Amino acid sequence: MAKPVKSQWNFGELFPTEAPARKVLTVGELTAQVKRLLEKQVGQVWVTGEVTNFRAQASGHFYFTLKDAESQLNCVLFRNEARDSRGLLQDGRKVVLQGDLTIYEPRGQYQLRVTAVELQGVGALQLAFEKLKQKLNAEGLFATERKRPLPRYPQRIGLVTSPTGAAIRDVLHVVRRRNPGLEMALAPCRVQGQGAAEEIAAAIRLLNEFNAKTKSPLDLILVTRGGGSLEDLWAFNEEVVARAIFESALPVMSAVGHEIDFTISDFVADARAATPSAAAEIITEGVFASCQFLSGAGDRMRQLFGRRLGEKGLQLEQCAQRLARVHPRRRFNEWLQRLDDLRGSLWRCARQGTRSQQTAWRNLRERLMRVRPRRLLEQRGELLQQEKRRLRENVRHRFTSAQDRLAALETRLRLLAPEQVLARGYSITTDAVTGRVIRSAVEVKPGQRLRTRLKEGQVESRVAGNE
Repeated sequence: MAKPVKSQWNFGELFPTEAPARKVLTVGELTAQVKRLLEKQVGQVWVTGEVTNFRAQASGHFYFTLKDAESQLNCVLFRNEARDSRGLLQDGRKVVLQGDLTIYEPRGQYQLRVTAVELQGVGALQLAFEKLKQKLNAEGLFATERKRPLPRYPQRIGLVTSPTGAAIRDVLHVVRRRNPGLEMALAPCRVQGQGAAEEIAAAIRLLNEFNAKTKSPLDLILVTRGGGSLEDLWAFNEEVVARAIFESALPVMSAVGHEIDFTISDFVADARAATPSAAAEIITEGVFASCQFLSGAGDRMRQLFGRRLGEKGLQLEQCAQRLARVHPRRRFNEWLQRLDDLRGSLWRCARQGTRSQQTAWRNLRERLMRVRPRRLLEQRGELLQQEKRRLRENVRHRFTSAQDRLAALETRLRLLAPEQVLARGYSITTDAVTGRVIRSAVEVKPGQRLRTRLKEGQVESRVAGNE
């Protein structure tokens, strides 16, 4: 049996087959399906990024956005989650979050429901740092009122640091330059690694014991080391070091790391310096400033003496000027000058009176000349002649204007006259009986008499009947 030949024409578009039944979802149903799939397939995740748009609601819930260079993610931290690390969330801070990825159905947007918070790059160490910081702050170890002022002119200080580190070299270099007479008692210890915190605390207690026994007591203790990572500086974040600083009978200055580094020892200490070199400058500032003051005292005394001498010279000059102003000769000269002014004023008044009388006489003469009849008639005659000339000119101008206007109107009337239209070959057809102007063929009737006016003469005609 031969196979049917397949047609080269496709009539599917003209005669479509019956479409299968569609399943139409509501927005809520679709969102619920996506939410179930998202929570099942992704679930709990760890994600890192920068916190932005942080908002703390009155309900205790935190809402914020986690973003990086490529995208952003809405996050929510409910008030009963991550109680110990909630304080780590701040705008601009990079964090690592643990949470469940889900969808907030009323808005149809996916979000991270946060359950744990860590700072990016430091993780558990930073969290431990924040916890210890909050604990010690609650106990009052950071209280401002318990911090003691540093002595302005220290003579002997205790130094807690590594004997081989860069910090001791920086401190010694600054001290030799600014206050070579400052004595230092070094309590060597490790400042990094396992057991370093216990050695730092022991060194602080050792210096306090030494201060209690020696006849040359110490003025303060400097706890310092150079910069490094959070792990390198961690020994200064241990509670044992904080307790040793708090219990120290001597004032303690902490100078750990670089300017941007902060440790627990910085908060507990009586004073904090950004770097070891800055700490040495603060300790030696009193002596250094006093030396600078003494070295410049001579110049300042000369300046003050010169300024005082100048002030006294100015006062003497002012006294001489006041004496010259009240001298009898000066008063006599002023009276002579006043006499000259009065004499001059008298002469000016006399001349002014003479000029005023002359002017008045001249005005009276002119008025008398103006009221003479002959003079008045001459003036009136001249005025009459002027008015005559002005009247003639006005009449001539008005007559010329009227002639021009009449000629223009005549020209316009001539152009608008029916004779002008007829002269161009047009004609006017009217009803011979009534004289009504015929403007359309539908206005005439068979047998009606018409009169057609031409340029020359007129023609009468009768409308023919319909054939």
